[in-house]
Amino acid sequence: MNTDRIFLSPPHMAPEARDFLVRAYESNWIAPVGPDLSAFENEFADYVGAKHAVAVSSGTAALHLALKLTGVGPGDVVPVSTMTFVAPANAVCYTGAEPLFVDSELTSWNMNPDLLRIALERLRNQGRSPKAIVVVDVFGQCAHYDPIRELCHEFKVTLIEDAAESLGATYRGCNAGTLGDIGCFSFNGNKMMTISSGGMLVTDNPYWAEKARHWATQARDDAPHYEHSEIGFNYRMSNLLAAIGRGQLLSLDARIARRREIYQWYNRRFASAPGIELIPESEEGVSSCWLTCILVDRARLGVSRDEIRIALDAEQIESRPCWKPMHLQPVFAGMEVEGGSVADLIFERGLCLPSGSSLMDSQLERIAGVIERLVVSGTVR
Repeated sequence: MNTDRIFLSPPHMAPEARDFLVRAYESNWIAPVGPDLSAFENEFADYVGAKHAVAVSSGTAALHLALKLTGVGPGDVVPVSTMTFVAPANAVCYTGAEPLFVDSELTSWNMNPDLLRIALERLRNQGRSPKAIVVVDVFGQCAHYDPIRELCHEFKVTLIEDAAESLGATYRGCNAGTLGDIGCFSFNGNKMMTISSGGMLVTDNPYWAEKARHWATQARDDAPHYEHSEIGFNYRMSNLLAAIGRGQLLSLDARIARRREIYQWYNRRFASAPGIELIPESEEGVSSCWLTCILVDRARLGVSRDEIRIALDAEQIESRPCWKPMHLQPVFAGMEVEGGSVADLIFERGLCLPSGSSLMDSQLERIAGVIERLVVSGTVR
């Protein structure tokens, strides 16, 4: 057994990030605010093309604040992508609202605009018009936003883009995170750019930006003493993490390019394999390829998704099933769902392969070799 474990998407730290961190540490700006925090917000906003950015403690915190900015609260319903990590659905529940899960389309694996229309029309007919929807850009690829934005305009719904997985992706020339009214990013350890934790809320609305920043700092009023007129949250990012973020931004383009190279490598390697299909890249945009995922057709390949996963794990290679749809999660049993068959298929057959930007070609060869040996043995059983 090879004990050199290959992880799915490990942190990839830039040397500049350490330099920024040391300078921030030596300056004694350790408290939650400081010059690196403001600089990181400005630099990140410039990078994605947003007018305002608010650095917070996590991507989930950004989603929670975004929902509050739109007025979502108890009794509301919020359409949410069902093919996603649990964070956006949790954030909806934090507000007292309920999620309504919308299925994916096969061309991008993201929210299906046709099903979203059906959901919005049904809610309107029931007198339950939502204030916001949350669209998740899954596995590094932007959703099909033109029809989604048209629906939001028609139904007067605020569009929140969960770009936690898609930093660096584009849709028709526009950057992920700027395709809705509010964009939310994550800097968790496995994301496109990591600072160990943290998130960012971006918007072109100056009032929303200031309100989010106010709520994120315990909603402290402008007074010489501690004065509070509304409930706030301890969501502000620390100056030290912001310093790391500034350094990580400098190498982000190279990290994105490498992940795209990895996607293309897998695509070439498995192009002739019957029963292995890579996540498609939408014609409307460019994916950041956060994770390269495959769909496995056992009838054609001779082995199943789980057999591949177990074989990889036996060789110290991490892989993981694609997101279990939210409408299948026990915690959301009984919640409304529009469609579901596409997300169900992706979960049943989908496998995320190692895709980190630090992955070497020799490691890619090792991964592919395990799969190819398994397929050869599996098809003759």
